[in-house]
Amino acid sequence: MKHRFSQIERFMNNPHEVQSELLQNILLSARHTEFGQRYDFRSITNHDQFKSRVPVHSYEEFYPYIERLMRGEQNILWPSEIRWFSKSSGTTNARSKFIPVSPEALENCHFKGGKDLLSIYINNYPDTKIFDGKGLGVGGSHQVNELDPTAASFYGDVSAVIMQNLPVWAEFIRTPSLQTALMNSWEEKIERMAQEVSQVNVTQIAGVPTWTILLIQRIVELQGKKNILEVWPSLEVFFHGAVAFGPYRSLFKSLIPSDSMNYWETYNASEGFFGIQDQKNSEELLLMLDYGIYYEFIPVEELDKDNPIALSLEQVQLGKNYAMVISTNSGLWRYNIGDTIKFTSKNPYRIKISGRTKHFINAFGEEVIVENAEQAIAKACESTGAVIDNFTAAPVYLQEGKKGGHEWIIEFKRKPDDLKIFTQILDDTLRTINSDYDAKRVRDIALIAPIIHSAAEGTFYNWMKKRGKLGGQNKVPRLSNTREYVDDLLLMMD
Repeated sequence: MKHRFSQIERFMNNPHEVQSELLQNILLSARHTEFGQRYDFRSITNHDQFKSRVPVHSYEEFYPYIERLMRGEQNILWPSEIRWFSKSSGTTNARSKFIPVSPEALENCHFKGGKDLLSIYINNYPDTKIFDGKGLGVGGSHQVNELDPTAASFYGDVSAVIMQNLPVWAEFIRTPSLQTALMNSWEEKIERMAQEVSQVNVTQIAGVPTWTILLIQRIVELQGKKNILEVWPSLEVFFHGAVAFGPYRSLFKSLIPSDSMNYWETYNASEGFFGIQDQKNSEELLLMLDYGIYYEFIPVEELDKDNPIALSLEQVQLGKNYAMVISTNSGLWRYNIGDTIKFTSKNPYRIKISGRTKHFINAFGEEVIVENAEQAIAKACESTGAVIDNFTAAPVYLQEGKKGGHEWIIEFKRKPDDLKIFTQILDDTLRTINSDYDAKRVRDIALIAPIIHSAAEGTFYNWMKKRGKLGGQNKVPRLSNTREYVDDLLLMMD
């Protein structure tokens, strides 16, 4: 781990050199693929040539290549044999995405990210006791790819793809059993996991907050305990990702009432492992630059243009919103993953996830992104003592004789004493942190105060179940510029 940390320090100190070398390496590796020959990778020698020759791709534009891979063809996007696909549901589109996962991506990105996570954590906490017990992984499931006539390829949640391919030694330091961890039925899996892992000395947890909460609550209920520390007294850290942790922090503190409990964030997606928190008590993520991923960044104001400007790492500015574009050792080339980030530091390069390119409310020019919503929710919870489980929001569109606004559905674990005060704080916080929103709210010019509905416990779980979206890689859509999700939820609440 000490050896690896010296390598991490190399890309922290020489980020541009490392990224430039990496681009040349992946272009060289893929030069004989169908895609590489189409764009003549052999003759590309720098970033400017790369971006002028290869267009930025959305998933829809990449799908014809990916579909052929899923049908068993090879050497299309990447030279290695592709037998695994990471399934991502996407929060603004019901259609599943299937991301190719090469052997190189498994070894040099996903596995490497997991090992680096431990290295960085231990570097911050040299007296850690996490290896005195086991790590709990809350993952998904996988299945045979029915499009492949040879039945030799598979797809599933990225967590399941990783678990299924872990080296044998990793099984000795994790729980539950692989058979339980990869069960298809999420409800049955939570029950089996609760029974199995409650008998194990768990010192660390890795997973998505939503499903981790369900598991912890079930274990406490089964064991007849007050909190999870009565079951796992040596629990030390929760490695979390996929959704912002701020709105869940209060709930976790009630489930794990310990001032010494650590919460450590990662940025791991179907497309790759991108970032790791590298400092104590920080919300910033170190951008991992030697995982076989070459990064580009499109300013969000460029996204709707036919030929958006894409910046390399050395061209970015602090505090600006960028859509992240990646080229990877799995054969994704100039692929817009749909996430937006902000740089908080350039020495080294650290980022914060600010939202989704298609996950926002901008019905009235207010440009509210997920980061705004989560900050406002966290502030309102902190000020009122409320604890939330889930939320979503959408616009109330202008109608004749009626002004527009935003409508929120929030499932509380602990309701505020006064929902009107909660609403006012949320609204005031949004006005403070988003000048466009504030301008529309002045004297109710374009937006009236938000409408907030308090949903009964289990509403979002039942809604996700109804949509067939239970599982670790399926996330409640936080914001939507349409009323599709809010209207569906309101019908359930009637």
